[in-house]
Amino acid sequence: MERKNVWKEYDAQALDRLEAFARDYRAFLDNGKTERECTAICCAEAEKRGFLNLDKCVAENRQLKPGDKLYCNWMDKVFLLFVIGEKPMEQGMNILGAHIDSPRIDVKQNPLYEDADLAYLDTHYYGGIKKYQWVAQPLAVHGVIVKKDGSRVNVVIGEDADDPVFCISDLLPHLAQDQMKRDASKLIEGEELNLIVGGRPVADCDKDAVKQGVLNILQEKYGVEEEDFLSAELEIVPAGKARDMGLDRSMILAYGHDDRVCAYPSMRAVMDLEGIPERTACCVLTDKEEIGSVGATGMDSMFFENIVAEVYALTATYSELGLRRALKNSRMLSSDVSAGFDPNFAAAFEKKNAAYLGRGICFNKYTGARGKSSSSDANAEYVAEVRRIMDDAGVAFQTAELGRVDLGGGGTIAFTCAKYGMNVIDAGVAVLSMHAPYEVISKADLYEAYKGYLAFLQA
Repeated sequence: MERKNVWKEYDAQALDRLEAFARDYRAFLDNGKTERECTAICCAEAEKRGFLNLDKCVAENRQLKPGDKLYCNWMDKVFLLFVIGEKPMEQGMNILGAHIDSPRIDVKQNPLYEDADLAYLDTHYYGGIKKYQWVAQPLAVHGVIVKKDGSRVNVVIGEDADDPVFCISDLLPHLAQDQMKRDASKLIEGEELNLIVGGRPVADCDKDAVKQGVLNILQEKYGVEEEDFLSAELEIVPAGKARDMGLDRSMILAYGHDDRVCAYPSMRAVMDLEGIPERTACCVLTDKEEIGSVGATGMDSMFFENIVAEVYALTATYSELGLRRALKNSRMLSSDVSAGFDPNFAAAFEKKNAAYLGRGICFNKYTGARGKSSSSDANAEYVAEVRRIMDDAGVAFQTAELGRVDLGGGGTIAFTCAKYGMNVIDAGVAVLSMHAPYEVISKADLYEAYKGYLAFLQA
């Protein structure tokens, strides 16, 4: 039952393919630190590879045939791909579903203020983070500012070598006796995550001269004023590029592995499909998973069902029953990460049922918390089918659950898709330091995930 370390199985050619894929993935991470940036990258790549824009196909009422390739951009935060299969959509699709939002810190709507001759942005963290991990390190600001006239200003500050970076300060240890007595969850409070953005006062300004200096820069460089923060989405993320990790370069250290380490190979698997698949292949990269898959761009909304309906209507005479059958007869890999076994914190895991770096793609039959709460819990027949697909394709895989029973837990988009009656199982990559500013994955697991997703689409 113990799974082998897949590194021992690779020959020179496989290692070359693995490294090439890892380089492409690192570039995706470097340029896609927000869900909007990831969507833009995916759309550009889809256009380059000849995928048709679904909105244009709908407007033209273009009838689709097997082999046609489509992409869809939903609200600039969700990306979908389809390759129409030989079988009617009513017989089901093979779906890969991942998310492209990651834990981070968001800028509030009324954020800019001055205190003690320093200018700050007030923030609200997004998703489950250990707040103390985000202080005293270089941070960048990514996002969009939408002005009242509807024009959009894209913002990326802190990534180029000549860019300034930002920081959330921490208390020096000499004065931290009281702070160090706090519970770890309150070592840094949410309202203490204030981003320092300026420290030089402008001349001839009697009040908030440092804040005014920041506003002057924003006006000069981006043409925005303070009120434009009201309609801005600005995300604070770690500054810097993804890096190879370890003397053997076997791992990648980066921000956002959860869940872009599954989103990127899912997207690539659909784009790299050769020929016409038997069943329609679909990839959906969604938003808001880290806060419960809520909102118009979260998987719990109707966007997925609505977009599938549009595609279905271009392949056959539309009927509501046909759409229901297409969703019910589909099978899905909920492409999401798993907690990698960490010997430093071995007590948090049950070793026989843990995910290990270097042992391939990881299947979680169930996630959830305590008594499997908020888990879809895949049925045994589907698990057997997935095992067969992976073995037939020579894909290294392992199975795991998310930590020791009753210790905690977590969820994915699996249960929100299982509501259609389709078979769903979580399938992703083991991650160390999940939800930290910098997470760790094995290149081997990344590559095996890509192979596994490709095999699933072709099955």
